[in-house]
Amino acid sequence: MQQREVRALAAPIEVRADSRTATGYAAVYNSIADIGGYFNEQIAPGAFDGTLDGDIRALFNHDTAHVLGRTIAGTLRLASDDRGLAVEIDMPDTAMARDLAVSMTRGDISGMSFGFNVTKQTWDESGPVILRTIEAVELFEVSIVTFPAYDATDVAVRSLEQYKREQRTHNFNAAARRLKMKTAIRLASKAQG
Repeated sequence: MQQREVRALAAPIEVRADSRTATGYAAVYNSIADIGGYFNEQIAPGAFDGTLDGDIRALFNHDTAHVLGRTIAGTLRLASDDRGLAVEIDMPDTAMARDLAVSMTRGDISGMSFGFNVTKQTWDESGPVILRTIEAVELFEVSIVTFPAYDATDVAVRSLEQYKREQRTHNFNAAARRLKMKTAIRLASKAQG
């Protein structure tokens, strides 16, 4: 079962006063992030290809009670460009969204994040710190966030442990196939000899 993950980015969010549109980046490509001290991670260009045409929501602090926009409603626009995952949200005319726009304009809230399942990844253990490269995701939501720091280390641990389990299973299965092949060769040699 895939584990839903979130990542947050401390990057400027712009609020256009005339149109009440918030813009920013929910993800930046090839930017190395420390995931709770367990491993480093980067998002490869193209990781969002094929997932941006889904029914994706813009939220405040990943809270489904605070919907700011939605792709199928045309109030959320997403694009993968050279820098990363660009976001434009037409903020609703609600008390929460008006208050949020004021907080963003003041610089009190300045982060973005996204919620996703990884569908393709690679892990590189050759360096001093394991590096996970996310190559493709299934995107569920983007969020404007109060705390743009990733601190849910239990998800990071599960991601790393799942990868290590898969590697152990792969190595065990490969060793079992080699042993089976050697046994078959020995039996065939004895039968011929």
